[in-house]
Amino acid sequence: MSFPRSGASPRRRARASAVALALGMALLGAACVPGTDGSGAGSGGAGDATAVPDPSKEGKVTLTVWDQEVRGGQNAEIEKLNKEFQDKYPNVRIKRVARSFTDLKTTLKLALSGNNPPDVVQANQGYADMVAFAKAGMLTPLDNYAGIYGWNSRYPNTLLDLNRVSVDGMNFGTGRLYGLSQTGEYIGLYYNKDVLEKAGVEPPRTWAEFTAALPKLKQEGELPVQFGNLDKYPAIHTFGVLQDQAADGPGQIRNTVLGKGDGFDNEPTRQAARTLADWAENGYLPKGANGTGYDDAAKKFAGGDGAFLLTGTWQLADLKKQMGGKLGFMPPPPGKAGEPLRTTGGQGLAWSVTSKSRHPDVAAAYLEHITNAHAAEVMMDEGVLPAVPGKAAGRAPEGSPDRQMVEGWEQLNEDDGMVPYLDYTTPTIFDTLTADLQGLLEGSLSPDKLVSKMQEEYETFREKQSGEKADR
Repeated sequence: MSFPRSGASPRRRARASAVALALGMALLGAACVPGTDGSGAGSGGAGDATAVPDPSKEGKVTLTVWDQEVRGGQNAEIEKLNKEFQDKYPNVRIKRVARSFTDLKTTLKLALSGNNPPDVVQANQGYADMVAFAKAGMLTPLDNYAGIYGWNSRYPNTLLDLNRVSVDGMNFGTGRLYGLSQTGEYIGLYYNKDVLEKAGVEPPRTWAEFTAALPKLKQEGELPVQFGNLDKYPAIHTFGVLQDQAADGPGQIRNTVLGKGDGFDNEPTRQAARTLADWAENGYLPKGANGTGYDDAAKKFAGGDGAFLLTGTWQLADLKKQMGGKLGFMPPPPGKAGEPLRTTGGQGLAWSVTSKSRHPDVAAAYLEHITNAHAAEVMMDEGVLPAVPGKAAGRAPEGSPDRQMVEGWEQLNEDDGMVPYLDYTTPTIFDTLTADLQGLLEGSLSPDKLVSKMQEEYETFREKQSGEKADR
């Protein structure tokens, strides 16, 4: 995926445009419904909006917002932006309900199906959540607002497309726009400088140097990779990165996630499964990682227990606050020095307007407020990566983890190295794969069995989709 940034060279901008076009074509190939730019979106629930909404004229409004931005930096920037919105529109009160990702994912469907759902929610992309909610008529199409506020030009199509659902509710990546992401994110490699120095290990320049460092760290008495998988989803991120590194290029896995690939019965998936199982067996991961919470593992890493932590950019603000100058960060290093980068990631959960909201115009104005250029500055100041950094990218100090995060984001985009999250692939793969990865880590499921179950999941869903389309 590619994201324009002020100050980028003409070559970089030209390359970025080519990358955006390439992924856009990939997304088009994933479905049969035209209009990934919104041209084929048709009319939706926001069809009456023709001008920039003015919340000050809406009377007294309570805007109920459900989000999962509970970590330090994310919570701080949302709290600041919410206060600014209420100061600008004193007639609007934001009733914020902040939940963890797991809690939000568990409770959102029930909330949306009730008689008094929130006005704004964060919905995960892919079939399990956004597609299901859009198909059930629970979310408001935002295409008109995208035109009114200029979201179509502010955001690359590659980002907007991941928040689109086809009119027939069969595919994501095309059709109507059902959300807007505030943050960019990718799975990167955090490292503790003190732990590496103590073990005589340099920050890796290549993936081979990274994997070679793991046994040396273990030999020196250090935990190579801190990891907690009680919440299940962390393993899907780690597994995705291992899969990305084993593949010939990012397109192999990306095509399958987008529904145009051959699935998971391939060598990169097998190699990723074997590697993760080996890491657990060789003690490169903490013993009993399935019983350690994700946040607890991050705290242990911040406290010096672990040389590396392989997780998302959303952890940067909290880790930086706890570790200061000890913290280092980079995207997963390339296979060989100078080769293109690749990793799992893309953008944060989409912010969506619910179809039963009595204040869709105020909700749309809120989405604009938390995603515009000023919001990007607020996010950068709090150590959060904006989906479209723009000029705000320059606010990160040279040499800081924040600057490493932004520069990594830019390089990944320039390299076309981003692979969407595996849980986008089918409606149920988040539950099945996360459970199976726990089995792989504890040794109750073999790498080959994991691969066969992933392939079966993929084929079953694609066959069901083909059958439903044929019946229409």
